[in-house]
Amino acid sequence: MNEGQTQEIIIEPRGKFSGFQFRELWNYRELLRFLVVRDIKVRYKQTVLGGLWAILQPFMNMVVFTIFFGHLAGIPSDNLPYPIFVYTALLPWQFFSGGIGSSGNSLVANSHLISKVYFPRIIIPAASLGAGFLDFFISFILLIVMMVYYGIYPGSGIIYFPLLMVLITVAAMGVGMILAALNVAYRDFRYVIPFLIQFWLFATPVIYPASIVPERWRWLINLNPMAGLITGIRSSLLNMPLFWTDILISGTISICLFVTGIFYFRKMERRFADII
Repeated sequence: MNEGQTQEIIIEPRGKFSGFQFRELWNYRELLRFLVVRDIKVRYKQTVLGGLWAILQPFMNMVVFTIFFGHLAGIPSDNLPYPIFVYTALLPWQFFSGGIGSSGNSLVANSHLISKVYFPRIIIPAASLGAGFLDFFISFILLIVMMVYYGIYPGSGIIYFPLLMVLITVAAMGVGMILAALNVAYRDFRYVIPFLIQFWLFATPVIYPASIVPERWRWLINLNPMAGLITGIRSSLLNMPLFWTDILISGTISICLFVTGIFYFRKMERRFADII
């Protein structure tokens, strides 16, 4: 550049559908870690039981479901004790439902950050989801105790458990991004989210086995991404046959939800600071 000339830098917004900026997210990894730790501290701050709440919630749900659906309604459990049958599914379900619930409200809850400083906004719903991993691992301890008590041990299918959890995380992140963006634009979505989670629970084989669904309708229930994945997790942990067609359908839809969530979130992101 010659002496006396000035250099002009033009900053333009990225395209609506530019997707993830992985390098930018990596640069803000410390912020992600900070937000995850903050959410965990806030969740258990000034609580008497602390981390035991992570076990108490699925345990009490298991007790209620066992009494009303296992004993009174007589719902089958694939020849497994009903408590461990339902608890094994409750763990990934509560990770998923808690993740989409917290991430769906995360942008509005952190509006003071969004309106003051720049960072990849997608970090906020991701941090809300990341905090749920601690609850999942704490509550998983009780599942291990129950498996020992009932004498049920995983077989070779346990190697697929991490993959299934990754797919559930992908689905939760996708749905969470969509709900978070919608909640910024339409505040009444905060009332829709609890209803959606409740309806989704009964559309997922948590309290009942997928085997009670007629074979000709199995493809329909697997359009729910959590159906095949939760059944797969139950099978991988409790040494039951894995139904790969169900897992493939649900896994594919989970990935589609994730990609859709990215595109929609990126499309709405430029408006967050103005309308939040």
